[in-house]
Amino acid sequence: MEWDLPEIHYIQSMEKIDTAVYKVQGGANLPQRGTLEDFGQSKKALKDALKEVRKELGKFQDTLYAHGRYGVLVCLQGMDTSGKDSLIRELFKDFNARGVVVHSFKVPTSLELRHDYLWRHYIALPERGKFSVFNRTHYENVLVTKVHPEYLLNENLPGIESLEDVDEGFWERRYDQINAFEKHIAQTGTLIFKFFLHLSKEEQRQRLLDRIQEKDKNWKFSPGDLEERKLWKDYQKCYGEALDRTSREYAPWYVVPADNKNGARLIVASILLEALKKYQDIREPEPDAEFRAKLEFFKQELEKDIK
Repeated sequence: MEWDLPEIHYIQSMEKIDTAVYKVQGGANLPQRGTLEDFGQSKKALKDALKEVRKELGKFQDTLYAHGRYGVLVCLQGMDTSGKDSLIRELFKDFNARGVVVHSFKVPTSLELRHDYLWRHYIALPERGKFSVFNRTHYENVLVTKVHPEYLLNENLPGIESLEDVDEGFWERRYDQINAFEKHIAQTGTLIFKFFLHLSKEEQRQRLLDRIQEKDKNWKFSPGDLEERKLWKDYQKCYGEALDRTSREYAPWYVVPADNKNGARLIVASILLEALKKYQDIREPEPDAEFRAKLEFFKQELEKDIK
């Protein structure tokens, strides 16, 4: 039986989302991209639309698992407070809990630093039939370390004795390494989707204030968030360069307006569903003739087993 997902209708008053406008093709152009999208809909309407899409994604994951030849990697990047955690929580509600694994990559451990920077990401790749979500990703190695190159000295890299050794050629090699890594895993059965949650500086300010003013959010706030905020322009520049250098057909980047969390979640879900349903080879396996012939016998055995 071929996998055949229906068109995404959402709600009656809402048009189907044009997912192509979010894909990075020919340049990210972050300053020209909007950070707010609500499709002219209420919070409830956006939530209702998301429910429709994520149910279909949950069904797809069941078929993906039965098929057993692909894994799906979802990469999420964004400035602090861009909504990565809540997006993961809301997007995968209708998945079998065993069908999705979330990895949050923090500061590298001593063990991870004894390996190359891609090692910890490689071992977290999805099994065939499952989704893996990278909450922050291997791109931290051309983002945080580019804004704070002193962190590279912890990696004990050959030829890097001081910050003077970190030139443009170093970063170009890292982009090439990341592209090669993604090309390799794409060729061996991993479907890759990369999302940059594009947040405005003003919206981040409001969300940081919420973390301070709302008692149940205090635990989310870190003074370090304010220090990183001062480097906003540096991060935006590094994001733009990374997206331009690493968006490929086998591993595309999507820039998702993130000021409205419900709109961002719906966009990400819609992109995933629209792209995944194009894989017509992903379908549940058909039982062979010998097994099918025995099904009636199995049924009779179970029907006799009544106490």
